[in-house]
Amino acid sequence: MKITHVLAMAAAAGLMLTGCDSSGGTRESIRAVGSSTVYPFAKLVSESFSRSNPGMRSPLIESTGSGGGIALFCKGVGADTPDMANASRRMKVSEFETCQSNGVNDITEIQVGLDGIAFASAQGGIMMNLTPEIVYKALAANPYGKEQTNETWADVDPSLPATPILVYGPPSTSGTRDALKELVLTAGCETDPAMEALKDSDEDAFERTCTEVRSDGKYVDQGEQDNLIVQKIQGNKNAVGIFGYSYLEENEGKVQGLPMNGVEPTYDNIASFKYPGARPLYIYVKLAHLQAIPGLQAYLDQWMDMWDRDGPLAKIGLVALPAGTMEEMASRIKQHPKLTAADLENDSVLEAERAEAQTANGAPGEAAE
Repeated sequence: MKITHVLAMAAAAGLMLTGCDSSGGTRESIRAVGSSTVYPFAKLVSESFSRSNPGMRSPLIESTGSGGGIALFCKGVGADTPDMANASRRMKVSEFETCQSNGVNDITEIQVGLDGIAFASAQGGIMMNLTPEIVYKALAANPYGKEQTNETWADVDPSLPATPILVYGPPSTSGTRDALKELVLTAGCETDPAMEALKDSDEDAFERTCTEVRSDGKYVDQGEQDNLIVQKIQGNKNAVGIFGYSYLEENEGKVQGLPMNGVEPTYDNIASFKYPGARPLYIYVKLAHLQAIPGLQAYLDQWMDMWDRDGPLAKIGLVALPAGTMEEMASRIKQHPKLTAADLENDSVLEAERAEAQTANGAPGEAAE
C-alpha cells in the first residue's frame, strides 16, 4: 500500500502519523526545516503554540538553509520526512518537480511576511552608501567577465574608504544567498550593457558571470549561522556582514545598517519596497501530513495570529505583508490550495504585493542621495 494511502487512512481515523523516524520510533510532533532567516520567527511561533497547547509536544524547528530544507521536505511523505519547509526565497520549479517525483504531490505555499537583505557593520565601524553595482564589483569572482583585482573598497569606487574588502555572508545553500544573487549581484551586473547582451546570447555564461562570488578570502561563507556573522563584524570594525533584516533589528546598538542606493534597511523601507534588498518569506506545507500530524493546522493558525504589523513577530524583525496579500495568505492557511508548477513560473502574488505596496507608499526607488 502506498504511503499516501496510509496517510489518508490515518487522517480519516483521526490518528497521528505513525511512520518510523530515523531511530525507528514514531513522531508525534510537528517538524519544520529550512531557512535560517525564517528560523527565529518559526521558533517564536512554536513557543507560542506550545504555550497554547500544553498537551502537545513542542514543534521541532531546524535551521538547514532554504535549499537544504526544501530538499529534505521533497524526499517523500511519512514520519521520517518534514511536514513543512521554511524558505527565504520561493521554491524553484526544479525543486517542485523533485517533490512530485518523490510522491510529495500536494503542497500549499504561504507567504508569511517580508524581510530585507541587510548589509551591516559594527556600530561605529565602516560606513558606506552601497549600490548593487558597488557590491557586484567588490564580490564577483569575475566582474563583467574580467579578472577580479579589487582589494579595497576604494578600488571599487574612489569615494569609498581605502579599506580592505572583507565581507561575511551566507553560503550557497541559503535563501539569503539566492536573494543576494537575484536582488543585488545580478542587478549590479546588468548595469553593463555587454552583460545584457550576454544574457541574450549565453544565459549560462551570464549566470556565472553575474552571480559567482569570489573565493580569495574577501568573501567569507559563515554557514547557516547569521548570529555568527554578527559576532564576526562586531570583532572587526572594517568588516561588512550580510544577513536578514531581522538580525539587524535584533542586534540594534551592536551593528548598523549600510544604506543601499541611499535607502536605509528599515522596516518601512522594506515594507514599501524602497529598499532594494526586500524579499518575501515563505512556508511550504505537506498536505498529506496536515490532518495526520497532531496540531499542524493549529500551528499554521498560530502563524496567522502573530504576523500582524503590531504582532509578536514584528517585534523580532518580521516585516508584515501588505493588507491584501495578508488576507490572501490567511485564506490559504484555511483552504490549503495546491501549489502548481505554473504558480512558480508566474510570480503574480509577489507582483501584486509590490504593486499594492507601491500604491500605498509611493513609487520605490526615490532614494535620498
